[in-house]
Amino acid sequence: MNARADAQPGTVYLVGAGPGHPELITVRGLRLLRQADVVVWDRLIPAELLHEAPAHAELVYAGKVPGSHHLAQEEINALLIARARAGKRVVRLKGGDPFVFGRGGEEALALAEAGIPFEIVPGVTSAVAVPAFAGIPVTHRGLSTGFAVVTGHLASDEHRDVDWSRYVHVPTLVVLMGMGRAAHICRALVAAGRPPDTPAAAITWGTTEAQRTLVTTLAALPEAIREADLGPPGVIVIGEVAALARQLAWFSPHDVPHELLPAICSLARSGIR
Repeated sequence: MNARADAQPGTVYLVGAGPGHPELITVRGLRLLRQADVVVWDRLIPAELLHEAPAHAELVYAGKVPGSHHLAQEEINALLIARARAGKRVVRLKGGDPFVFGRGGEEALALAEAGIPFEIVPGVTSAVAVPAFAGIPVTHRGLSTGFAVVTGHLASDEHRDVDWSRYVHVPTLVVLMGMGRAAHICRALVAAGRPPDTPAAAITWGTTEAQRTLVTTLAALPEAIREADLGPPGVIVIGEVAALARQLAWFSPHDVPHELLPAICSLARSGIR
């Protein structure tokens, strides 16, 4: 099914909402959100964006946390199809970019197989935006001629793992969804030949007022994460450019204690109609 450029009822729009800051959604994404009949939203969508939906819009939470899914992926697919078949204009609001570890490809395939018109609205991915908000350019002349974005784990099979040896020589490695496995990832990279003194950084709640950043080395990163009590959502950056955060950090969010973040997020969601 070809994507439709016009906004027609009965169409599903897979919209990237950006990395967390509400103003980082695209102009088209915001316009479609303001026209939606149904909004199916993920866990890290800022509350400010949900308030942009029309008063009549049905808001459906489909968030996922490690080990707990409010709706299974098959249920989300079925929901999108059912609402579209009912003639609704459906916005599937996803964090970052829908095609960068957002299961957007799975949802698009389900829609295509069901004969449902859909459109992909790219979003600002956290793989680039979060390092940028921490003062880390993922490429830099003389330091990094390229970068790779890798998932921290393969959720489809607990016995499988990323082949970290393939990424030893990538100038900049950006790891999403890897905070909980940082020790394993760093050990695997060092064992495969990445120098243990390679600069490394971890950024949590990137682009938001709760952002926290630490910069250290590949070998020291897991212990630094543990001591700082950093957890998901987070982005790990490994490579020479990570050290630039010490010079280029420009974003100064308010200091939000890490232990208060779950309560803050819960309150934000409870304020959504």
